[in-house]
Amino acid sequence: MSLIELQDVSVRLGGHQALSHVSLTIAPGEIVTVVGPNGSGKTTLLRCIIGAVEPQSGAVRRQPGLRIGYVPQTLAIDPTLPMTAGRFLGLPHRRPARDITEALIHAGADGLAQRQLSALSGGQFRRVLLARALLERPALLILDEPTTGLDQPGSAAFYRRIEQVRRELGCAVLMVSHELHVVMSASDRVICLNVHVCCNGTPDVVASAPEYRALFGSGTGGALALYRHDHTHSHDDGAASPPHDPPHESGHSHGPDCTHTHTTGAPH
Repeated sequence: MSLIELQDVSVRLGGHQALSHVSLTIAPGEIVTVVGPNGSGKTTLLRCIIGAVEPQSGAVRRQPGLRIGYVPQTLAIDPTLPMTAGRFLGLPHRRPARDITEALIHAGADGLAQRQLSALSGGQFRRVLLARALLERPALLILDEPTTGLDQPGSAAFYRRIEQVRRELGCAVLMVSHELHVVMSASDRVICLNVHVCCNGTPDVVASAPEYRALFGSGTGGALALYRHDHTHSHDDGAASPPHDPPHESGHSHGPDCTHTHTTGAPH
């Protein structure tokens, strides 16, 4: 059974057509990335899924009892507010310390519980937000532009952590991302959205779709084209990865300190 099913969903916001006849499903355990130009309805789609926006037509069906964790694009916190990461995770209700510690470990933020939020780097704060979303052990983790403000190494590290979270918790992941190379290295399926669903499928299928190329082009020298995922990995021992390492669920074999090499050629 699908975790989420949208059937012919349309949404108007302030007289503007935000979504038009959108149909899609999210299956247990898969990583899905939504890409599209600015104003294409990506955030509205996520808000429909979590129930914050009601469609004018169509239906949103959620698996009964579905637990959803949500990482917003931005969260403004007064930098003068004296609050530790652990206290932030305990709001609005007090939580057992072991639950907070476990969530921080899954998010790759172990040891940050006693740090002031104002003292965290951008990447550390993103991981604390991820830990907050993981507190309920969600079956579906939703992330809206989760690496906004991070540099490229910080973004790569965050997305590798998301893949690890999926492996450890078995949750599905739905991401909105402007970093199009992510869909090649971290997604099982890509949904290209421009108010309506332009195309939907595996990253290679979407990268070759005329609808995708019409939106993002293929002659941009990599600025807008999908990065190709090159399986050249370096590990602690300096040895090259064996050619037939068994993949994890997303289809790539990653060591704990594995780095990715991407080329920025246009998709083939």
